[in-house]
Amino acid sequence: MLLKSRRMKSINNKIALAFLLLFSSGIAIAQEVIKETAVDTIKKTNTGQKQKIDGVIAKVGDYIILDSDIDKSYLEISSQGGSIKDITRCQMLGKLMEDKLYAHQAVQDSLKVTDSEVKSLMEERLNYMVEQIGSMEKVVKYYKKSSEEDFRTYFFDILKEQKLTSEMQKKIIDGVEITPEEVRNFFKKIPVADLPVFGAEMEVAQIVVTPKVSDAEKQKVINKLKEFKKEIQEGGSSFATKAVLYSQDPGSRATGGYYKMNRKTQFVKEFKEVAFSLAEGEISEPFETDFGFHIIYVEKIKGQDVELRHILLIPAVTSEDLKAAKEKITLIRKRIEDKEITFAEAAKTMSDEKETRANGGALINPRTQDTRFELTKMEPTLYGQISNLKENEISLPILDEDQSGKKKYKLITVTNRIEDHTADYAKDYTKIKDLALKEKQIKAIGKWFDDKIKDTYIKVIGEYRDCAFTNNWLKK
Repeated sequence: MLLKSRRMKSINNKIALAFLLLFSSGIAIAQEVIKETAVDTIKKTNTGQKQKIDGVIAKVGDYIILDSDIDKSYLEISSQGGSIKDITRCQMLGKLMEDKLYAHQAVQDSLKVTDSEVKSLMEERLNYMVEQIGSMEKVVKYYKKSSEEDFRTYFFDILKEQKLTSEMQKKIIDGVEITPEEVRNFFKKIPVADLPVFGAEMEVAQIVVTPKVSDAEKQKVINKLKEFKKEIQEGGSSFATKAVLYSQDPGSRATGGYYKMNRKTQFVKEFKEVAFSLAEGEISEPFETDFGFHIIYVEKIKGQDVELRHILLIPAVTSEDLKAAKEKITLIRKRIEDKEITFAEAAKTMSDEKETRANGGALINPRTQDTRFELTKMEPTLYGQISNLKENEISLPILDEDQSGKKKYKLITVTNRIEDHTADYAKDYTKIKDLALKEKQIKAIGKWFDDKIKDTYIKVIGEYRDCAFTNNWLKK
């Protein structure tokens, strides 16, 4: 979004900063919960003199913050590609204290965060980290822990605190609602000269044709999975080893196909049905989902949670299959251009993509959950495919390949193009409502901080008492 004035820039910067703090996963720093007055950690040098190696710089309720936690925060941001040059130590401490107050108050309010929730979240995060870094050993080494068990304990504490923080944040803003009258008043208060300018946007639709895999290729995969099952049951190999060597699921391959799930976990229906039909120690027969063919091995059942491993194999798409898919989508394109059928009608009746078929192929922006895509924030691949299309022009067939290697052909069209424009109440009501709601939520958060700081034991130690904090941590 492009903004014309300092006032609107200030409003939006505050909104962006607040929601970065609200919905970020948090900075990965372990904290201790203590009951006693905090003291510095001391060690003796070779000369017998005492030397401060780390110190408590703040306490919020039962949580402490060490001086080294600020350094770890800088390191964490840098490791994720963020810039730290404009972040002062005072600002970083303020952010850490906000996190601690959220977590402290969540405990006081008895907000429920179960160990099973945290463990499930931990497995999801670990699977991603292992996929990115290469192995669990590398993850442990990156975080400078002595063992996987040590790292898991450390990471569990981090995630539990983050979960408490997010639950508290959610509780604060969930009750904040905004009326059309409040949105109108918010908009009216913005001087005409200061109205925001919204960037160029597009609405996009697509038709997808997935190559039809031959029965022969499917049977090859089924037979291979049956062979794996037999070898595992006869003790010739472990399920985890087979998954590492052969599974085509990039999200779990490195961890031996491991997933932890319950009935609320977001897995495709077919996968969940098989997983919850198996007894502990049982291996399924091969079954099919939209991703390919699987077998599942249930390792443990703990209450509502199932710990399992799976192997995914994707049937090969032959050159003949691809050729047939391209011919089909080329024919669909010709029928649309010849006015035999509209793009939306073709999408509803001939597209293989379930998610967009019912809406005439319209894509949903994952950032905003509406159909508009702002050009400056568009995913680069999609931008490259549509940037040169005129309104209602249809692209040539595009061969697309996902992370697992599955190929498909698609047609893309721009159904609506919205140029740069000054905010209009009628046309941009949704965006204006979001800005007004976020401003109201920020005020609610500010009031919450003012109230809870007064009622919570808070102490800032040493040179950090000279910081100009946004919140009244020093209770002056």
